[in-house]
Amino acid sequence: MPLSFHAGYNWFDQSMSQLNRFISVHALGFTVFNMIHLTNWIVNGLPERFPKLKVRWIESGLAWLPFLMQRLDNEYMMRTSEAPLLKKRPSEYIADMYFSSQPMEMVHNRKALEVTFDMIRAETQLLYASDYPHWDMDLPSTIYDLPFVSVQGKRNILGETALKLFNIEPVWSEKKLQARENKRMAAGQGA
Repeated sequence: MPLSFHAGYNWFDQSMSQLNRFISVHALGFTVFNMIHLTNWIVNGLPERFPKLKVRWIESGLAWLPFLMQRLDNEYMMRTSEAPLLKKRPSEYIADMYFSSQPMEMVHNRKALEVTFDMIRAETQLLYASDYPHWDMDLPSTIYDLPFVSVQGKRNILGETALKLFNIEPVWSEKKLQARENKRMAAGQGA
């Protein structure tokens, strides 16, 4: 099973107590604490110490990842001696991790989102999360409507990556099994 990190904010944390509005704490709290934990995870060489352990980061959106990937790579290139267990750049370890989509930043900068998807290899490493019924929930269309994600990438994000990550065999209805068989037969791959 993967190890999942779900950050949360704490109004009593000294850094968060400096913010006077919920919007500020909500924007920064989840991401800051996941950044702290992910940084410690990487710099202390845990991906090298536990190479088969899959790690997932939850409910921080995605916008923080390009920043952290670039920042850690930059620091690592200048001070590799402080992370002696690493055999590759921090961003390479991060790109092997898994992330949940929610709340996905749907700002008017599709290019930034596209670059983020590319950097984290979203088509194989991102898992859709709705966070229903919270006010900041994401519908499946948040992923499905993205024009720069392949059809298979959308399938992966919307469920197939989760099946693989959690080692779950899908359970198909009789109707779905019959439709798959009919499609296979129509394609000339019959028995």
